[in-house]
Amino acid sequence: MNDQTEEAIQFAKKYLEDLLSFFGLNTDIYATTEDGEVIELHVPSTHLNAFLIGQHGDTLRSIQFLVSSALKNNEFQVSRVNVDVAEYKKTRSSRLAKDAEAWIKQVQESGEDLHLRPMNSAERRTVHKVADEAGLQTESEGEGRDRHVVLKPGVPTKKSDPKSE
Repeated sequence: MNDQTEEAIQFAKKYLEDLLSFFGLNTDIYATTEDGEVIELHVPSTHLNAFLIGQHGDTLRSIQFLVSSALKNNEFQVSRVNVDVAEYKKTRSSRLAKDAEAWIKQVQESGEDLHLRPMNSAERRTVHKVADEAGLQTESEGEGRDRHVVLKPGVPTKKSDPKSE
């Protein structure tokens, strides 16, 4: 990790800690980066979890946007940020992956496309990944808040193709 990335991580960590202290929460944020492109900020579980997460994670995404904007405004090269409070996003992603497995099974059995409910980009990414691993084709359709994933039956692999057996 280079000095600029380390500086961006420290700036984002301090910015989020200062923002949270405004709401009376003095806590230490755990900050990392996996690939040098996205800063991961983990807020431990506190009495303000529900407040910080908001309805369907809306407040959490807003906090993430604020930190990312502050990095951009201060001309840091790394400005993509992922903020997670009490592992909310991690838990939600795991639950969504399980739901995706059920949807995938439904598409495989019916052979028909399945239009899912509108999702944010992180949720769509999770569904795309799980579907890709299962051999299904996916695409995102719609604009803005109506953007959603469409699961499509994949091309059968040689293992499941009855003609090759």
